[in-house]
Amino acid sequence: MTTMERSGTPADIAADRAAIEAEIADSTLLTAYADTVAAAADVEAHRWLEDGQWRSLTYREVYEQVRDLALGLAMIGLRPGEFAVIWSRNRSEATVADYAVMHARGVPVFIYNTVTAEQAAYIAGHCEAAVAIVEREFLPRLLSVWAQLPKLRQVIVIDGESDSAIGWPQLLGLGHAEAQRSPGLFEQTWRQVKQDDLVTLIYTSGTTGQPKAVMLTHRNVRYYQLATIRVVPLEEQSDDDGTARLISYLPMAHITGRSVDQWGAMARPLTLSYCPDALKLFEIAAQVHPTALIGIPRVWEKLYAALRGALPDVSPAAVRALPDEYRQGVLSYIGLDRCRVATSGAAPIDPAIVEFFKALGLPFSEGWGMSELSNAATLTAPGASRVGAVGRAFPGMELRTAEDGEVLVRGPLVMRGYYKDPERTAEALDADGWMHTGDIGELDADGFLKITDRKKELIITSGGKNISPALVEYELQRHPLIGQACAIGDRRNYVTALLVLDPEAAPAWARAHGIEAAGLADLAENPEVLAEIERGVAAANAHLARVEQVRRYRVLPNEWTAETGELTPTLKRRRRVIIDRYADEISQLYA
Repeated sequence: MTTMERSGTPADIAADRAAIEAEIADSTLLTAYADTVAAAADVEAHRWLEDGQWRSLTYREVYEQVRDLALGLAMIGLRPGEFAVIWSRNRSEATVADYAVMHARGVPVFIYNTVTAEQAAYIAGHCEAAVAIVEREFLPRLLSVWAQLPKLRQVIVIDGESDSAIGWPQLLGLGHAEAQRSPGLFEQTWRQVKQDDLVTLIYTSGTTGQPKAVMLTHRNVRYYQLATIRVVPLEEQSDDDGTARLISYLPMAHITGRSVDQWGAMARPLTLSYCPDALKLFEIAAQVHPTALIGIPRVWEKLYAALRGALPDVSPAAVRALPDEYRQGVLSYIGLDRCRVATSGAAPIDPAIVEFFKALGLPFSEGWGMSELSNAATLTAPGASRVGAVGRAFPGMELRTAEDGEVLVRGPLVMRGYYKDPERTAEALDADGWMHTGDIGELDADGFLKITDRKKELIITSGGKNISPALVEYELQRHPLIGQACAIGDRRNYVTALLVLDPEAAPAWARAHGIEAAGLADLAENPEVLAEIERGVAAANAHLARVEQVRRYRVLPNEWTAETGELTPTLKRRRRVIIDRYADEISQLYA
């Protein structure tokens, strides 16, 4: 194995780890939250739009709701150690539910909004959830499978009423009355939560098969929080007046949305503004002006595509030459003029996009991690990034690459294991405690990590050549009209690709070229569009080795989304779904 370490020596890593573990000794998310509420009781904690107006709750007001809901949950039968599923869009009540279940000594588990009733039933059944807290929109789906869930005793509806569910106000009222009868009961209950207790199960969205349930503890999360601060100090995440503002838009079932937004707000004062529809992220940002924004590459790609159409030249040199007030005006228009930390993670991003935003004046960095690593395990501090690299290991964490290039990680961020799945736990965690991530990567001499592919997704051609589909797809997607690409070629004698037009860039390009079309399906057959795609594929091939080059391709008429099934809820390709769904088109490419 090759070993590269952030701090340079095993002694340095051990010292960093010991220092952080000493700092979090005996603390849980709940003790951290109590301290934050005591110090920032009147700070705005939650903000949301209602009938066009911003509403808000302070830390004290949120904490009172958490207390009432936690006691109410106990009154309707949630017992310590039991699981409660939460199925909701991003809203204050969902965060309150997360906190309340923990304070009731239960374990909260979020469900992605895009899953089917059957997929939700799998999650609720797998963890044997005793309680479900559901937004009205998802209630019919849950009720349709309740008969399959014998352990599910109670359902709470967040908004509205139902004969089959307990209303939110009713449950808060039960808990409030209990708080008045027994003033010390709430604290007496949550103080029993220990560092090694589960804080949640994160069900991985999964590109194949049933999702795995990642077990994370309070110790995992608290270590992550302190390690992050060592890489990016709190003052570098805040505005000039010390305030911190985030937009809660990533799915609450996603480890980053949960870790950064909800849990982050427990450990330090910050204002969360809720964005239930991710498509309106930058509409909200223009009103909120967040001090930090973390996004998957698709968020930055779509923003880049939008700005590329508005600016005459998006090359970094041209952008840097713009007057300061012009660049600041662009950032203000998209709401990122006060952003101190802008981060991309979860998948590789085009370095040209990173360089564009840095030239615009956005402090851009990259990170890498996974649910099994409590969110991120590497990060670059703003101003210390390297093109194409996702940072160095967090303090106290060990990072290696195996002989086949697989990235291995060991340390306090590593999960406890997969719930009820010792076999897959043993596959991921070896006897020495190394997490086998499944990502293929490279480490440079300074310990900076570059992720190149997924181990299980490598294409092996019929000629025995190993090809990285991620590299092929990255080069294809550098063209503005190509929104998504899927490289094909496993056990074939050459590489082909399925392409999807960018739903925003393609229509804009068409209008600029005088093309009238009803939608992506029309554009996917338009000769001028196809000629431009042909130029894009040729440009991609010019950057690829001969064996990697795309010989044939097909432009598909529909966009890939999580709702249509080609993407996971975190917008990663479900390669097997794509290959199965478009089997006829792929066969034609090899005819």
